Amino acid sequence: MTDLPDFRSIQRRQARSGRVDYIPPVEIHDTARSRIELLTYLIPRTNGTDVSLKFVRYDKRRTGMVAAAEISFDAAAGRRLLKALKEHEAVAADGSEGSYIVISVEEGTVQIGELDPRVIASAVAGILGEDEIVRHLADLDLPREMVTAFRGAIRIRELRTALAILRQHLDDGVGDEQTYQDWCEEHSWAFGNAYVVNDRIRAISRADKVDLLLPRALGGFRDLIELKRPDKSILVYDAAHQNHYFTADVSKAIGQCHRYLDVLDEDARHGLRDAPEVVAYHPRATIVIGRSDGWSDLEHRALHGLNSRLAGISVMTYDHLLAQGQSTVDLLSNPPPEEMILPSFNESNSSHDGAWFGDEEPF
Repeated sequence: MTDLPDFRSIQRRQARSGRVDYIPPVEIHDTARSRIELLTYLIPRTNGTDVSLKFVRYDKRRTGMVAAAEISFDAAAGRRLLKALKEHEAVAADGSEGSYIVISVEEGTVQIGELDPRVIASAVAGILGEDEIVRHLADLDLPREMVTAFRGAIRIRELRTALAILRQHLDDGVGDEQTYQDWCEEHSWAFGNAYVVNDRIRAISRADKVDLLLPRALGGFRDLIELKRPDKSILVYDAAHQNHYFTADVSKAIGQCHRYLDVLDEDARHGLRDAPEVVAYHPRATIVIGRSDGWSDLEHRALHGLNSRLAGISVMTYDHLLAQGQSTVDLLSNPPPEEMILPSFNESNSSHDGAWFGDEEPF
């Protein structure tokens, strides 16, 4: 016979004062000589309800039960008591001696052995400072999967923080190109998983200095990134011909990249003179300029179409860069099942137009 669930009816009543409600006493402990009951008071507040607890011990006498002692807990103390009971219950459930880390999660409070290491790492990373975690990881004798989980959680936190900084720069209207130059140099991962860490070399000839050189993950051939101000316009609408076209600022950037690509292809086909490891073979250029957070579907479609007609050069906005970086963070935070993971970069898509993430353009 299947065991039935344990159903209990709990009543909420108003106290005679009319200022608070209460839940009738619950028997906690009972012996031949005494009895302990728990009383719960519900105190309405403007921002919710406080819960106050009271333990009352009664002595059993021939004349009846007499209240002998009381212990009251205000709302804060009651929460600490309930938390301690849940944590101790979780430790008791394990049944073995030792030290425990107890973390409160949505499903309840459980001890460390019952959690996925990534859950633990995420919870701890949110409590401790990054530097402190790194220092302790070096000293603690943790399982390899635990260390990996910690490092992964810390890295994801770093990426989220970086995106928040870029978003803040844009929302604050920061127009200094150097600000975005510094951010992109430090966080080149935002340009997608087709690339690895950017080069520190920027001079591709005596007269030409690019904003970023990014080695492709496959082959290590270099592509370049050209950064322009986020307050520049990108598209103009021609009402007579009912089409969009690039603004003068974008056209100038395209011409600038055209020269850079020629120089890079000629001078770095077999490696730069002073940096033979920097090799460019049919390089591509990505221009980051302006914003698109208020764009219509028609404008997004227009930029996609214009990019499709360009050869070796693509234009994206800083909002596209943010979205691309967010896609990277989301994928790292919630990886698909192993059987669903597909190669994100291969020979067949190595000539894909634009700065992209995986097999899709964000714009």
